[in-house]
Order: sequence, then C-alpha cells, then structure tokens
Amino acid sequence: ALTVRFITRRFIGDYDPTLEMIYRHVAVIDGEMVHFEILDTAGQEDSLQIEEKIKWGDGFAVVYSVTDRCSFDEVMRLCFLINHLHSSPKRSGAAEQPPIVIVANKKDLQFDRMVSTEDGENLSKALKIPFYEIS
Repeated sequence: ALTVRFITRRFIGDYDPTLEMIYRHVAVIDGEMVHFEILDTAGQEDSLQIEEKIKWGDGFAVVYSVTDRCSFDEVMRLCFLINHLHSSPKRSGAAEQPPIVIVANKKDLQFDRMVSTEDGENLSKALKIPFYEIS
C-alpha cells in the first residue's frame, strides 16, 4: 500500500500483500528526473531469497507495522544484512553503504499499537538510520 500510494498519490485499501511486484516510476526530485524501480517484496522470503533481493537494491525503506511487534523485531536484522551484503568486496563500487530509512506504518491505529514511537526512535538512533512514522 505504501508503494502504491507513493506512485499513484492515492490510498488503495484493497490489495494482496502477499504478491511481490516491481513498480517503475519517474519523479522529479530536486529538479532532476529520477527513474525508480521499486521492488515491493511480499515479506515471505527465506534467507537466500532476501539476500538476492537486497543485492538487487540501491536504496532501502525497511517498513514495519506499529501493530506488529514481530515486524519491528526484524528491522535490526534486515538493516545489518543490507549493510553486510553491500559492503561485500564482491560487490562492484561498494565504497559506501546504501541509503536506508526505517518506516513505521499504521500510526493511525493507536488502539492496536504494539510498538511505541520511542521504540522506533531509539532503534533509529542506535543504527544511525533516519526514522519516519507514517499512516
């Protein structure tokens, strides 16, 4: 839903979160045309699949739901895995780490919240990665 909203500027409430999709999008950022290829994972990957997908990417939004503590618990592991795979000497031009942001989704569901804003902020500070909480 987050990817579709970014691309279409509309919220699509009815979608299948188990489908993996690649979206192509062009946006003007800071006066420049940027071509995006966004891999929206289904979140059901095994270790080998997730490693291949991480190697594919140049930048990452690690998204968790504030209503799902398990999704939050995966954030640190994924961020470390991204940094590890992108610092590999086998990767060409691996001089710097890829951009990563942590995104807490569903902040409007306050009554179902299992992860506090403070938890997200603390993890963000510990990992030195920007943090956003959205709905």
